[in-house]
Amino acid sequence: MYFIVVKYQVKPENTENFMDHVAEFTQATRAEEGNLWFDWSVSVEDPNEFVLVEAFRDDEAASSHVNSAHFAAGLESMRPLLVSTPKIVSRKVDGEGWDTMGELVID
Repeated sequence: MYFIVVKYQVKPENTENFMDHVAEFTQATRAEEGNLWFDWSVSVEDPNEFVLVEAFRDDEAASSHVNSAHFAAGLESMRPLLVSTPKIVSRKVDGEGWDTMGELVID
């Protein structure tokens, strides 16, 4: 699977409504056949930093995502809301989803 984490530094004046701006992009991506998850969070240290954790089943699903019309439209809709170019980690990893953390088992 492709596991991706992206950090978006949002202009302070856009923080409150940022999720509204990305709602359509988020919904369209979650509806993709090969999308495993597409989850937004806000940094606990910086309220202007939004963190996206996403995963795609395989090469085909990842390629389909970045070549979709909603991907291009989503990026363009975000562009005026951001302070800087987002930071990304994108890796192909073994597995098909979340595993249980062996170091912290809750009975």
